[in-house]
Amino acid sequence: MSTPTQTLPDVDTRPEGTDTTGDDSPKMFHYVRKAKITESAVLGSQVVALCGATFPVTRAPKPGSPVCPECKEIYESLPKGGGAS
Repeated sequence: MSTPTQTLPDVDTRPEGTDTTGDDSPKMFHYVRKAKITESAVLGSQVVALCGATFPVTRAPKPGSPVCPECKEIYESLPKGGGAS
């Protein structure tokens, strides 16, 4: 008997920061749904990363920023193409 596989309905994601250091820069960035980024930045609501971490969006990543290894693994295993038609 096989276990059903669930795919996130909206896989259009981008990294967002959490776990800040002493200078207010994030230690690592997580992948979250793009649709929730603006809402979180404006309203201060929480977003849920692919790894399950929950936090408000406070920073955007810069090239070369460290990415949560668990989020990266999940993101890379998702089907390419980006979600809704």
